[in-house]
Amino acid sequence: MSNKIIAELQNVTMRFGGITAISDISFKVPRGVIFALIGPNGAGKSTIFNCINGIYKPTEGRITFDGESITALKPFKIARKGIARTFQNLALFRNMSVLDNLLLGRNLFLKAGIIPGGLFYGKALREELENRRIVEEIIDFLEMEDVRKKLVGSLPFGIQRRVELGRALAMKPELLLLDEPVSGMNAEETEDMVRFILDANEEFGTTILLVEHDMGVVMDISDYLLVVNFGEKIAEGPPQEVAQNPKVVEAYLGQESEVTPTVSVEDRHA
Repeated sequence: MSNKIIAELQNVTMRFGGITAISDISFKVPRGVIFALIGPNGAGKSTIFNCINGIYKPTEGRITFDGESITALKPFKIARKGIARTFQNLALFRNMSVLDNLLLGRNLFLKAGIIPGGLFYGKALREELENRRIVEEIIDFLEMEDVRKKLVGSLPFGIQRRVELGRALAMKPELLLLDEPVSGMNAEETEDMVRFILDANEEFGTTILLVEHDMGVVMDISDYLLVVNFGEKIAEGPPQEVAQNPKVVEAYLGQESEVTPTVSVEDRHA
């Protein structure tokens, strides 16, 4: 596991009129880890995500990615730099196929122009072939060969979640923001999604920043946790350490026995 920092928030505050959604948030995300943000609904987790990928411009503070400030960049420029995201509520094109939804994840990287693209020759053809190769790899990785040509809207919810993950992975991100990736899933679907998240981290080297309410999942797969409450950071550290923090146990996690990791970080990286 690398100690190099891939992303950092420095004293980030986000206000909406008189409401402070997050206040003076600072943390560093080491490259190659799974880093989880936890806290109750309304704690500011999605606001942090929205600041990182450019949907919101922070009122105060600075955000860096690979040592470069991205604080004022537009979302598409941030995406091009290597940050992808999934959403709590599915943002898929239901009347398009799985394959076409994943190909949309490559649109930011098209450079051939309108005329070559329309005539489908030269650089446009090479781009199309490369993008399809990448997408087919993701389809294989996520075990979606049987549904690759099916309309997304006809698929079970768990598979749709997998498609959204696939579209983000098709961007070949260095940092992947996952907003409640197992929300609404049954136990089997959750187990599959957790496996794909771990594989993306370990096989692709993708750094993952995760928001998730399923504490069993969070405690099992995360290398680090950041706990927020009412927009403020109250704890940060390895899962085992955070699980023993009295403020965290009292405010979010209930009894310690309910959140003790079943797989240690050391075992996972052994």
